[in-house]
Amino acid sequence: MSGAALLVSAAVAAPLLLALALPASLFGSAPTDREWQAAASEVRIVDGETLGLGERIVRLAGIAAPARGDACRNRAGETFDCGGAATAALTRLVTGRPVSCRIVGQDGFGRGLGQCESGGTDLGRTLVGNGFAVATAATLRPAETAARDAGQGLWAHPAGAPADWRTRN
Repeated sequence: MSGAALLVSAAVAAPLLLALALPASLFGSAPTDREWQAAASEVRIVDGETLGLGERIVRLAGIAAPARGDACRNRAGETFDCGGAATAALTRLVTGRPVSCRIVGQDGFGRGLGQCESGGTDLGRTLVGNGFAVATAATLRPAETAARDAGQGLWAHPAGAPADWRTRN
């Protein structure tokens, strides 16, 4: 075999061997399984926007819920844990029901970002529409506006909503 032919063969073979030798996700950043599901007994609520599905953790895509310990005020001016209220709202949506999520990405902590449903209910859209989360996705902004205008959930007393919510328009 001539030197030129050997060089061409190596140039063709090297990328093929490299493609076979490297992992499918070079940096491990993309979940390979795009549909995650869990039976009701395997679902656990981490916070108002995060679920455990068996061994996997998924954060609801397109929403932001207050963190546990964030202080809100009710109509009487009494403070309460609005992150706990958001967590309780998510708990009510999934208790006793299986959850399925379509993974659409990954957050900065390596958790899957998912569009999840339970019992035929879109969890993110429902939390935003019920006033227990704000929309980070443009498609959910109308639901947030409707919840705010109707005084739903944590919007029941706008002055008592989480501080970063009060400045939203």
